Amino acid sequence: MEASEASHQIIADLLEARTGQHLTESRRWRVNSALAGIFRQHGISNVDQLVCLLAAPPGGPEGTDLAQEVVEALLNNETYFFRDKPTFDQLPGEILPELAQRRRDTRRLSIWSAGCSTGQEVYSLAMLFAEQAERWHGWTIDIIGTDVSHRAIHAARSGIYSQFEVQRGLGVTQMLRHFDETPRGWQVRGEVRGMVRFVQGNLLSAPHPARQPFDLVLCRNVLLYFDRQVRQAAFERLARAVMPDGFLMLGAGETVVGNTDRFVPAQRRASFFEPAANPAAAAIRKIA
Repeated sequence: MEASEASHQIIADLLEARTGQHLTESRRWRVNSALAGIFRQHGISNVDQLVCLLAAPPGGPEGTDLAQEVVEALLNNETYFFRDKPTFDQLPGEILPELAQRRRDTRRLSIWSAGCSTGQEVYSLAMLFAEQAERWHGWTIDIIGTDVSHRAIHAARSGIYSQFEVQRGLGVTQMLRHFDETPRGWQVRGEVRGMVRFVQGNLLSAPHPARQPFDLVLCRNVLLYFDRQVRQAAFERLARAVMPDGFLMLGAGETVVGNTDRFVPAQRRASFFEPAANPAAAAIRKIA
C-alpha cells in the first residue's frame, strides 16, 4: 500500500470513528478538495503531511482540534429550504393533518430533524406552522434539529444565510415574510427562530434529544453515508425515537426495505415510513 493510499485510509477511519460515515472509494476523490482549506491553514500540501500532524502526541500544538477540523471538512452539509419540494409538500398536505387528528386531545406535536446540517430543514418546518398560525393556535409545537457537526449547528443557531442560500427553495414572498436583511446576510425572524432549537449530537452515539418519542422524525440523506451494519444500528435508534403511531421521513434515495424490519412504508406516501408495531403499518406490510 503506497503512503498516500495508507493516509487516505487513516482519514477515512477517522471520519467513520467520529461520525459513522463510510468514505467509499467513489467518494475519496473529494478528500483533497474538501481538505484544501486545512492544507492552507497549516502550511501543508498533501494528506500524508496531514496524517503526520494528526499523529502528533496528545497535548501538542495540533492536538485533537485538528482531527475535528478534518471531520468537519469532510462532512457533506448540503441542504436547502424545502428540499425535495414534492416530498416535503406531503407534510402540510397529509402528514401533519393526520398527526393533528391523532393528537387532538393533547394538542402537542414534537418533531426531530436528525442530521439537520445548517438548519434549513428545521426552519422550513417552522415556516409551515407559522404560515398556518390560525390552524395551530393553542398547540404546543416542539421542533429540534441535531447534527454531528459543531460548525453546522453554530450556523443553524444563528439563522443567518447568504443570498444564494435563501434563494434555494424559497420564493420571494416567503423570504420577505420570514427573513430580515442584515449586514451579515438574511436572518430568520425571531418568531420563527423561537419555534426551534438546535443541539449538537451524533445519531449513532447519543440518545434521541427528548424524554419522549417524537411524532415525526426526519432523517433525510444521512443513512446514505453509512455501511449496512451502521445503517441498521441507526434504524434501531430511530425506532426508539418515533411514537408507535408516528412517522419517519427519509430522503428520496433511502428506504427501510432490506435494511430494517423496525419500519414499513406508509401507504401511498413516498419517503414516509411507520413503526412496524403500528397496527395500520403492520397491515400494509402483510398486504405487501
